[in-house]
Amino acid sequence: MDWKIVADSSCDYYKLENNEAGINFESVPFVMSIDGIDYVDTENLNVSELIKAMEECKETSLTSCPSPDKWYNAFGTEKNVIAITISSSLSGSYNSACVAKNMVLEEEPDRNIEILDSLSTGPEMCLVVRKLQELISQGLEFDEVVKKIRNYMKTVHTVFALASFDNLVRNGRIPKIAGLVAGKLKLWGIGIGSETGTIEVKKITRGTKRVIDTIVDDIKTRSENCKSVIIAHCENEELAEKIKEKINEVFSNIDIKIMPTRGLCSYYAEKNGIIVGF
Repeated sequence: MDWKIVADSSCDYYKLENNEAGINFESVPFVMSIDGIDYVDTENLNVSELIKAMEECKETSLTSCPSPDKWYNAFGTEKNVIAITISSSLSGSYNSACVAKNMVLEEEPDRNIEILDSLSTGPEMCLVVRKLQELISQGLEFDEVVKKIRNYMKTVHTVFALASFDNLVRNGRIPKIAGLVAGKLKLWGIGIGSETGTIEVKKITRGTKRVIDTIVDDIKTRSENCKSVIIAHCENEELAEKIKEKINEVFSNIDIKIMPTRGLCSYYAEKNGIIVGF
């Protein structure tokens, strides 16, 4: 099968699950720079060491998106390539991928390459990759896969709960006041990925029970017929399991997967953070 799915490492997959169709997959890594040390977001990254470095950070930290060359190489030689990136409102990864697409098509104009701006990150991107696998496995033509996946992307959402907003604030991803309120008072911040791909902090609360209830209420509000949920956690599997239990109480016949965040999502979610795609 001459297909390839490419995602930047804001998608928490290292490889495809249940890949009976043999679809090729590649992850293009972000780089997290902390106190002058680069942490490349590959499967070899020790996320616990990354988190420890963040907690001990004394100078500066930042992230760098994949360059066009990285994307160019990742597009490989397959006839049909679909790439998905973190929200273009949060990173330059989408623009880099588009530049790489143009580079490839100048050399090989008969190839099919589509770049999807997820308007999100993490587990929501994993849901999109899952759907891509399903569509490609049906034997659909490239244009039909693109049409159907873009329609599907309109139906999926993200809600998150963070105990710290430090890195989001430092890197200009949310207003400073939101980070200060949550960080200083030791509260949880609950937010969503907006329809335009920005981060919106919706509620500041205390205690994991309220966190769980707020997340489940958001899922009920924005997805009445929710069938698939991915819960990504940054070293907080206990809370992820409690969220899963609550979702199972509310929805029937629902598929729920719990997974750890990779490097980039760990950097922004910070320790104990939860990101839910549904």
